[in-house]
Amino acid sequence: MKIHDPNIWVSQIQGPRSLDLLAAVLDGPMPDPFRYFDCAEVSIAGQTCWISRSGFTNELGWEVYMLPDTDIPAIGDRIMEVGAAFDILLTGTPVFRARRIEAGLLNAGSDFGAETTPFEAGLGGFVEFDGRDFVGRKALEAADKSCRTWGMRVSGGVAQLGRVMTIDDRPVGRVCSSGYSPYQGCGVCIVRMDGPAQGPGTKVDVLCADGSTQSGELCTLPMYDADRLIPRGKLVDIPAKPIAAE
Repeated sequence: MKIHDPNIWVSQIQGPRSLDLLAAVLDGPMPDPFRYFDCAEVSIAGQTCWISRSGFTNELGWEVYMLPDTDIPAIGDRIMEVGAAFDILLTGTPVFRARRIEAGLLNAGSDFGAETTPFEAGLGGFVEFDGRDFVGRKALEAADKSCRTWGMRVSGGVAQLGRVMTIDDRPVGRVCSSGYSPYQGCGVCIVRMDGPAQGPGTKVDVLCADGSTQSGELCTLPMYDADRLIPRGKLVDIPAKPIAAE
């Protein structure tokens, strides 16, 4: 087996009407089946590419992978041309960062790393201590099983990254990812606390990007859509106003 970088690029198309747009841009029929995380080879604008039913937003959507010899502008122009009828918008990292934070989609390298156990990251449910052995089993068996990773809403600002959360002027954890949520009308974060004592409902003081100190409150992840109806296409209503904080 050889592991190598295929040198390809990926873009994502996300939102309630994303699969309708996909059907319109394909040169042929929709892949069948095309379930969550399915992949398929397709043609767009005469260019062969791969698509997957996935994305880093927890919205209904798909990703398109361009091969090294793909005419990338041809695919991009086709998507934007057809997408005009769907009110498509070209967006950057801050847009999907806020959405993936709300959804609790953890980013390796910022929200967890080699020093973080699955339990601390809130991923303990994926660890199975059955009869099989695996690398790190003994360490995980002895590890604290408490979750230390939560969401946080910040009133009046976007949190800085790093150890900027305090209770009574005492640092209590790290802001791992942050952004602004137009949907909820507040700053949103993924945080990792120093200990298991602080969980949802805990209030902290947070240093924000503008230099101000604002109030933050820890919450569960995902921040809404706990049943994951949105990425499954079972909830496609576009909200007219921010939801009430949970």
